[in-house]
Amino acid sequence: MKHFFNRRETIVTEALDGLLRTIGSGDLARLDGYPEIKVILRAEWDKMKVSIVSGGGAGHEPSHAGFVGKGMLTAAISGEIFASPSVEAVLAAIRAVTGPAGCLLIVKNYTGDRLNFGLAAEKARAEGFRVEMVIVADDIALPDITQPRGVAGTLFVHKISGHLSETGRDLATVAAAARAAAMDIVSLGMSLSSCSIPGQPHEDRFGENDGELGLGIHGEPGVERIALQSADRLVATMAERLAVRIDPTASHALLINNLGSVPPLEMSVIANAVLASPLAKAIKLTIGPGPLMTALNMNGFSLSLIRLDAARETALLAPVGPQAWMPAKPVVSPSVVPLARPASASATRKPSQNARTRRLVVAICERLIALEATLNGLDAKAGDGDTGSTVATGARSVLERLDTLPLAEPAATLGAIGDILSASMGGSSGVLLSIFFTAAAQAQDGGANLAKALLAGLERMTFYGGAKMGDRTMVDALEPALKALAANGLDEAATAARLGAEATAAMGRAKSGRSAYVGSKLQGVVDPGAYAMAEVFAAAAALHEAA
Repeated sequence: MKHFFNRRETIVTEALDGLLRTIGSGDLARLDGYPEIKVILRAEWDKMKVSIVSGGGAGHEPSHAGFVGKGMLTAAISGEIFASPSVEAVLAAIRAVTGPAGCLLIVKNYTGDRLNFGLAAEKARAEGFRVEMVIVADDIALPDITQPRGVAGTLFVHKISGHLSETGRDLATVAAAARAAAMDIVSLGMSLSSCSIPGQPHEDRFGENDGELGLGIHGEPGVERIALQSADRLVATMAERLAVRIDPTASHALLINNLGSVPPLEMSVIANAVLASPLAKAIKLTIGPGPLMTALNMNGFSLSLIRLDAARETALLAPVGPQAWMPAKPVVSPSVVPLARPASASATRKPSQNARTRRLVVAICERLIALEATLNGLDAKAGDGDTGSTVATGARSVLERLDTLPLAEPAATLGAIGDILSASMGGSSGVLLSIFFTAAAQAQDGGANLAKALLAGLERMTFYGGAKMGDRTMVDALEPALKALAANGLDEAATAARLGAEATAAMGRAKSGRSAYVGSKLQGVVDPGAYAMAEVFAAAAALHEAA
């Protein structure tokens, strides 16, 4: 795996300084003592309030330093990647932010964290500091384990404790609320890959078509291997296991956490799946989806639930300073606004018949459908090989709606074809041709004859699309054909279109459209759009000659 870093030895300290340089204020600072002591803290902290301190290994960003600020953590201690901070680093943080009100340590249930934070708490008490510690063990992946792991549900405790501290509650109250909250949190993770650590060799233990349910935030193996399947089914599996661990009659807050590299698009799909599952009946507030407690670049997510009461709901909804925190929001159903009815002539077009126009439309559409494979082959040399399929889809859509077209009214027919192509054809070709037909219809409505109207459509198409003669697009066949049509008739137009299309093979590099990214590999290849336009005019000319 590839990573952006300078040296493995300095990656954590450089990342913490990067955070401090980009927060846009002097609200946060770090203790001196790099690299052994890596502590981010509130710069102007009132020690008459209970300090809320947490931390752990790096690699879980934005946890923990990203949540230092008003209403959340007073200080965060970082170790190296996935390594607990030292006793001395924790003790230094306690000394820096703790006054008469005392300090609450929030610790995830990992052996290293328990030992280092625990010994630091004992040392701090020996120095006269009032220190309480709460251990969060929210992971339900391993149901029979005596020491469940502490994972993303820990963030609920950060938020609730931070709010109580900010509002002036005493240490006993804050600690009791934190311990009670920790007992009411359940979490479960799912991933399709393990994570890779910068500077270390990586071997993914996952198969191509499987993932793991219940793996830890350091890449620890999950409770079971699970086959790759739809997001709905994966989420359903997690929701079922979470549901049996909560009170279904109580309201809960849900934290949807990105473990590192799941794209936002997919996280929203996951969120929708959770909130469409039976588990949604118990969910009142959501936090996320987003990266809150990550595992470097793990391609996975976790779900955490906490039972709500009035005090917890108030705490979770309270605004905070850290920008990395995602505010809790009430669950709402998607609202739907009715589609506006079109006010244009397209809404009032009535079907009508004209045998000549019908034959012309059918001949052109059938020719384009027959060329699907040929055009795809030409496009495969320049892009993703779908021009033929795109054009054929548009042609089929026109044929399917043939009996609804106002064929006796040329301008209305052009406009109707433009509407059909914009809805069914897709891609840039569909939009461009829709512009062409729509503008041509408007020009003909304004009194222009067919040839001039089509030239007006071409002018609008090239204005919006940006292509011109010589750019190796459909314009290279369409423009000379339409000019010849206006001057000399259909036969000359067909000849001009064919010559224009053939000329694109000698143009080499395209200057517009997707082909512009291919370079000189197009030498000797006819542009598929130009080829299609030439065939359109050829089909029209053949029908005219037969008549």
